[in-house]
Amino acid sequence: MKIALVGYGKMGKIIDEIATKRGHEVVARLKETPTAENLNNPDVVIEFSLPEVAYNNIKVSLENQIPVISGTTGWLEKKEEIEKIAVENNTAFLYGSNFSLGVNLFFALNEKLADLMKNVDEYSCQLEEIHHVHKLDAPSGTAISIAEGIFKHNPKFNAWKLEETQGDQLGIFAVREDEVPGTHSVFYRSEVDEIEIKHTAFNRNGFALGAVVAAEWIKDKKGNFTMKDVLGL
Repeated sequence: MKIALVGYGKMGKIIDEIATKRGHEVVARLKETPTAENLNNPDVVIEFSLPEVAYNNIKVSLENQIPVISGTTGWLEKKEEIEKIAVENNTAFLYGSNFSLGVNLFFALNEKLADLMKNVDEYSCQLEEIHHVHKLDAPSGTAISIAEGIFKHNPKFNAWKLEETQGDQLGIFAVREDEVPGTHSVFYRSEVDEIEIKHTAFNRNGFALGAVVAAEWIKDKKGNFTMKDVLGL
């Protein structure tokens, strides 16, 4: 495949390396806004940029009828608009708050546990995410996805908030620490015990590999997708 990388920071460079090892050709490495010309006619765009430019980066790519894989978090209030643009331009869009295989299995485990705990009133729920100090958004997109998985199964909660859980607002502690790639935990606490599930990333390679696998999967597809579709979860 011909892949255009939009956003060429740490993640972009790792994706470049993995895509090349898997036999793909990287035809654009952009730090600037994509255009029809500088994208160089790719089969797919992989977009890992910044929250303030992600919407425009994705919009331009889709309007040129190029499928987009996006892992940028912090812009999701405009996600519905992007999904409409993908459909209007007869192409495909896949957003992932996290492309790691392990994290997507963790999402499924989180939903199962939320369903088990929904009628057990003795336990309160709290989330925690830890990331490197360079991460601009808080909470992480992955933590928001975890919270949404809990909302789906537990009617006690209908929104998230930073810091501690209060009433129907599920709390997320967002910690910024050193060069941590990403650690996410879900706690259920009672007066007598605690249940915890946790995912710890050791490096960014799992995220990058998942993004390339998603790019391979989306070729020739139309519509809006998630990593659940890619992995058949």
